[in-house]
Order: sequence, then structure tokens, then C-alpha cells
Amino acid sequence: MAGLTRTAGAYSVTPHKISVCILLQLYAPSAQMSLPFPFASVSQHNRLGLYLLSLTKSCDDIFEPKLEDLVNQLREVGEDMDAWLIDHLTNRFSSLTSPDDLLNFFTDMRGILGSLDSGAVQDDQIILDPSSNLGMFVRRCILAFNLLSFEGVCHLFSSLEVYCHSSSAQYDASNDNLESLIQHDQMDMEKYIMDKATEEIELHKNASGSVPFHLHTPKALFKVTEGLLVTRKEKSRGNTKKTEATPLACSSSSTVDDTLVDESLFLRTNYQIQGFLMEQANAIETHGSSLSSSSIESFLQKLQNLAPELHRVHFLRYLNKLHSDDYFAALENLLRYFDYSAGTEGFDLVPPSTGCSMNGRYEVALLCLGMMHFRFGHPNLALEVLTEAVRVSQQISNDTCLAYTLAAMSNLLSEMGIASTTNVLGSSYSPVTSTASSLSVQQRVYILLKESLRRADSLKLRRLVASNHLAMAKFELMHVQRPLLSFGPKASIRHKTCPVSVCKEIRLGAHLISDFSAESSTMTVDGSLSSVWLKDLQKPWSQPVFSQESGSRKSSTFFQFCDHSVSIPGSVSQIIGASYLLRATSWELYGSAPMARMSTLVYATLFGDTSSSSDAELAYLKLIQHLALYKGYKDAFAALKIAEEKFLTLSKSKILLLKLQLLHEHALHRGNLKLAQRMCNELGGLASTTMGVDMELKVEASLREARTLLAAKQYSQAANVAHSLFCTCHKFNLQIEKASVLLLLAEIHKKSGNAVLGLPYALASISFCQSFNLDLLKASATLTLAELWLGLGSNHAKRALDLLHGAFPMILGHGGLELRARAYIFEANCYLSNPCFSVSTDSDTVLDSLRQASDELQHLEYHELAAEALYLMAMVYDKLGRFEEREEAATLFKKHITALENPQDEELNMA
Repeated sequence: MAGLTRTAGAYSVTPHKISVCILLQLYAPSAQMSLPFPFASVSQHNRLGLYLLSLTKSCDDIFEPKLEDLVNQLREVGEDMDAWLIDHLTNRFSSLTSPDDLLNFFTDMRGILGSLDSGAVQDDQIILDPSSNLGMFVRRCILAFNLLSFEGVCHLFSSLEVYCHSSSAQYDASNDNLESLIQHDQMDMEKYIMDKATEEIELHKNASGSVPFHLHTPKALFKVTEGLLVTRKEKSRGNTKKTEATPLACSSSSTVDDTLVDESLFLRTNYQIQGFLMEQANAIETHGSSLSSSSIESFLQKLQNLAPELHRVHFLRYLNKLHSDDYFAALENLLRYFDYSAGTEGFDLVPPSTGCSMNGRYEVALLCLGMMHFRFGHPNLALEVLTEAVRVSQQISNDTCLAYTLAAMSNLLSEMGIASTTNVLGSSYSPVTSTASSLSVQQRVYILLKESLRRADSLKLRRLVASNHLAMAKFELMHVQRPLLSFGPKASIRHKTCPVSVCKEIRLGAHLISDFSAESSTMTVDGSLSSVWLKDLQKPWSQPVFSQESGSRKSSTFFQFCDHSVSIPGSVSQIIGASYLLRATSWELYGSAPMARMSTLVYATLFGDTSSSSDAELAYLKLIQHLALYKGYKDAFAALKIAEEKFLTLSKSKILLLKLQLLHEHALHRGNLKLAQRMCNELGGLASTTMGVDMELKVEASLREARTLLAAKQYSQAANVAHSLFCTCHKFNLQIEKASVLLLLAEIHKKSGNAVLGLPYALASISFCQSFNLDLLKASATLTLAELWLGLGSNHAKRALDLLHGAFPMILGHGGLELRARAYIFEANCYLSNPCFSVSTDSDTVLDSLRQASDELQHLEYHELAAEALYLMAMVYDKLGRFEEREEAATLFKKHITALENPQDEELNMA
């Protein structure tokens, strides 16, 4: 009942459970009961069964619904047979006139249960499987009743009378005094609770426009009861005003006060509460720092005060502080969670293996602590903690936690810059111990990944298997697998990455869409099962499954229920979406801009709503970078403005980093070196000072600093920065970044006039690009190599032109505006430098390339390259005697030179 609480402890029989048992007798009548079969179809019978299943799942509520609430629900479920169900329910209650009738009732309940040793079963008889959910509910009720003493049976009978009479409009005259006293006592308590609930609900509605989690009942949970008590007759009258006025619509006989009491006190099962907390955890992990940390903390603090037994609240507070970068608060809440619950309550990341001790989950606590240190940029400390987690997991044979820990360690070694791990990994994990002294970090990562993948596959941890496949694809993409045996007849001679292996691993990771059902969480299934039906009851009954032309009026509620029960979990959707982002990254490195853009658009279209904020930011970043490379800065800054409105530009956010990068590029192209240096300093200031942390950001900042010094013609300083960066990349095994740094060194020597010194760097960069299949970067390095050859003298013009034409398909097909413009200008330079080339006879070949370069550079506002193209055009026009066009080109040349020498701070206004 709404105003009476059930006693905690052992399973007890209540009047509401007796109501469910009566309905179960109608669903599966025993052979001794002469009941007509009122169901018009099998679907009606199944519908009642699903409704009863949802009722049995919600029978663990602290507060139970009234008989009036149950009757109103039956009006929704029963369709044409609702009157028969309600009449039989009320008549059955009226027949229970003494405690002896209760005894006979539960004796009859045994008849609806089937057994293997039962006699012949009639053809039309429907029996319940004793091991099913409904059968277990009946057996528990019978057992709980049999354990009652005589006083307990009498007390149950008295409660049953109150339960029946509380929903009646009139009372028997002989029982007026007693029932009025009972009702007065209950109404006082209900009025007090209702007043407090109404006050808090109105307060929060006025403040935020939404109803918070109140008395264990969040809006996300009691929203499933919207429209629950509205009868079909009321819906047919179109009484929408009353439905809109209150979140929980009531019947015509109910008052507004009753509605508020029902809304605030319709409590949920433990499964549903845990399911709600799981939803909040997913929301925090999905949206991350874009959520208001203070409001979430206030919400969780109130929830903890209301229900201190929910230890999972500490874990949510840990996640909230983790994503708001509060190290000490995150550590405190994580320790509290494992101190209070020992990791055994509501933690679904690492379920215990068979035979694992449940006295405490110390290994899971170590795993979470190591991941927290990883998040806050403490790589060495995280590695030590994870190594200890490996040792404890092996000691207690928790293979599941071991698989997750190995995956976390491989991710740590891949993301963080750790030069040596001999003292850490050599003492815990046996596959690494045997060769610890000779393995590189790269080989350790590969071994850990393979072992985690093997264990996850044997344990059927589908999500972890998919994550490991994606991690393996990233490893294959970024590293050349060097064999453990580097000599002898079995030594491998392949020193290149394999795009086929990368594609295979990505596809295996995406197979999770069909395999995730094999790994299911009991809490998730039970929570959804007990609330989906109540949620679907609020939906209009006029929605047909088929079109109106077919004339079918079947309700879609059953199909909606099935849709809910087989929907894809958010974690599965995120992993599949991450596979598309990784596919886009691989296409970017391989040099296929259209395929990279297509993969990113597929991700944004299909997985944008379910993705984490970090992945969504990455998708926006890729699309904006594509606009900047292929459309120019105007479109890129317009898209960046939209992204800034969608995501919070916090410290180290991808959108903020992208903004600084675009401003730096634009400032360099416009010749505003002071602004470029400022953006470069801000970019470097965001990186952590800890060694090995934020390596990608540090490399990016150093690259941009060297390019800024190069634009300022400070060649020696730029070379020093580039050399230092190359040593850092070599120390931390950043192979792809090495190719970019070597290409930058070749550019520095080319512009400083030392073409001979630049040739080895260009050739080394091409060698790295070949090893990692970086086709577009290889084309750019080939262009630089050709420019260096031409810098050695005009007698090398033909060789330079041959190199350029070899790279032309890749440059023109997949290169950006700047790369294509450079290629066009260099082609014209090669023709003009060749003594065998005659401008007068083949001028269109040169002019077409220069016009194309000039048009593309207009979008980039690249004044230096545009001035070079216009200068060459003016020279050609002069040789051809086309003086008007020469003057026009010269005027534009002067305009670009003036803008280059007198830059204006327009970048910040554009951004």
C-alpha cells in the first residue's frame, strides 16, 4: 500500500502479493477451478502474462501500490476483458472472510504449479513452470504463508481488510469506528509525506524545470508511470489539460493531492534503483566534463543522505570528480566505495570469476586506482598499481579481472610515453618475465594485448574482446612488428605495417554488434523487464503496428516491449562507433581523405547520440580539419563556432586544441608571426610537465614552434628544436611522428639554402612513410625531395619533374589546398628552370598550373605562396608580351607582399 511500508528482512506475504496471486490463478487456472477462458486470442493471454511478470519483478518495493492503483492498471492491460478481470479480483477478495479462507486460498495456489511427477494434464490446462519467474514467485508466497504463525495469519487478514476497504467509496456501518480510526492514522502520515514531497518537487521544478531523484524515485524512473492511471475512457474523451497539468495523471475519482502522493511515493525495486544509477554513471562517462559537476555532486549528496545503503553513489561521485579533474576528491570517493562495499555492490565492469572469493575485491580496487592514475597523468604510479592488480588477480584466480588489467596496461603503455618498464613488469606476469630483459616497450604491449585478447575470448567477455581488437588495430597501425627472433633462418624480413591486418582487426571489433547478447548483465535485464511494461502503458493505444489501410488495430505495446528488451546497450554502441573513428584515423594516415571523411560522417550520423563526449569531439575535430585542408579557413572557423556551442572548451579539450591549431596555421599563412608564436606558447602550456604525459600534445607544440621559427627565418633555432623533438620521439618510440620531424628538417635545410644537407632527411622520411604505408605523407616528402633536387641546380630539373609527376596522382587526388598549390607552383618552376622548355610554344602548361595554385591559395590566404605564384605568372606574361595581364598579376603580387609584411590580427575575429 502506498502509505504502509513492508518489513525488511525475510520475504513476507502482503495484500498486494495476494492480489497478484489471484491474477495468476486467472492466468493459469488449476484443474479444480471451473473458470471460463475469457481471452479472445493468444496475444491477449501473453499480454496478461507479461504484465504479471512485471508485477512480480516490482514486488520488492518498500511501498506497495493500493488496490485502486492495481485496478486502474488492469484497465490498461485488460483491453476488452478488463471488466472480467476486475470483477473476478474483487469477488475473490470478498470471498476471503476469515483466516481459514486464506489457508484454503494458498492451498489452491499449489494447483497452478506443474511438476514432473504430476498426473495427466488436461489439454486446455495451463500450468506454471516451478522454476520460472512466475512459478518462483508463487512458491515464495506459499512458503512465506506456511511460515506464518496463527497471529501472523490474523494480522495478514486484518491488513487485507484494510487493503480492500481503503479503495472503496463506502464503508460498512458496523465497522465505521474502527476503519475511520485506521484511515485517520494513515491519512495523517500520508498528508505529512505528501506535503514534504510537494514542497521539494515544486522547489526543484521552479529552479530547474525538472523533477529530481526524490525518495529513491528519480524522474527517469517514475516517468515510466506517466499516464499509468488514465483509463482508456478518459483518453478517448481527449482530456489533455489534466494530463499536462500533472506528471502522473489520475483517474476521475482521484484528487490532485492523491496524485502527488502517488507520484512521490511510487518507489522502485533494488534492480531499478541500480539500473538508474547505472544510467547516471553512463551519462557522466558519456558527457564527461560537459556536465555541471556541482549540480551532479549536489544531486548525489542528497541521494546519499536519503539512501546511505546505496554504496554505488560513492562510485558515481568518484566518476564525477574524475571527469572534473579533481584528483583528491576522486581518490577519496573511490576509496570510500571499496571500503564500504568491498567492490561487491553494483559494480559491473569486472564481474567475479567462478570460484573467486567474494569477501572483497581488492584486485578490482587496484584496477580502478590504476586507471584513475592513468587518467590524471601519473604513468609510473599507474603501472605499479596495475602490476600489483595482475599479481593479486593471479593469486586468487580472477581471470576476468586479469584480462581487464592486462588490457589497461597495454593501453597505458600505448598512450603514455614510458621509455622502460623492466623494473615494473618483470616481477608479476609470467609471459613477460621470461624475456623481460630483452623486450622493448612495443613488444611488451603486443604480448599484453594478445594475452588479454585470449583470456577475454575464453571468458566470453565480448565487450573486452571488441576493445582489444580495436587496440590491436591501433597497434598494427602505429607500429612495425619486429620479431622476437631478429636473426636466423626463421627471422622475418617484413618491416612494414600491414593495412590488411588493421582492417581485419577493426572488422572483428565491429562484430560485437552481433555478439554482445552472449554477455548480459542480470541487473540490467531484470531492471528493464520490471519497468518497460509500466513505461509502455503511457503510450497511446491508437498507434497501429500496420498502416491504416490494412485495417489492423493491434497495439504496438508488445512490439515496443520486445524492442526495449533487445535494444543495443550504450557501451556496445560506443565501441562500434569507436571502430568507425579508428577507421577514419587509419584512412587519414594512409592518405585517403574521402574515405576518412566518409567514416567520420557515418560515425556522426549513426552513433552521435550514443557516443561519449570525447569521441564526439574527435569526430567534430576530424570534420573541421577536413574543412580547413580542403575548403579553407572561413568554412572551418564557421564549423568551429558550432562545435564550441556544442562542447565546453575546457582545458585540454579537443575543440580548444583544434582552435589553437587553426589560429596558428592561419597566422603563419598570413605572416602574423607574433600571433603564431603566442598560439604556439598557449598550445605548449596546456601540456603536462610530467615526463611521458601528453606526448601527442608536446610533439604538436614542438612541431609548430619549429615551423614558426622557420617562417621567421631563424634556421638554426628551428633545426635545434626539430633535432630535440626527433630525439624525444625516438626515446618514446613515436615512429609516425619521426617521419614528420624528418620531413620538417628537410624543409629547414631547403629554405636555408643547404639542399645537400636536406636530401638525407627527405630520403629518411620517405623510408619511414614506406614502412608505415603513409601514402599522403610520402607524396609530400617526395615533393620536398624534388624541390631539394631542383635546389642543386637547373640541370636536375628533369629528375625533379619526374619525382613530382610520380607523386601527382596522390597529391591531386587526396592532398589539401596547400599541398596541391605547392605541387602546381613547383611544376611551373621545373618547366621554367628547364633549358629545353620554351615558354612561347607551351605557355599554357605553366599558366594553367599557376592559375590553379593561385585560386586554391585564395581560400587559405597564404600570402607567401600566392605571391610566388603571381610572380611567376607575371614573368611568363612578360615573356609573352601580354603586358596588361602582367600588370594585373604584378598588382596582386604587390598586394600579397604588403599583407605579408603588415599582418593584421584578424584571426581572433574569424574564430
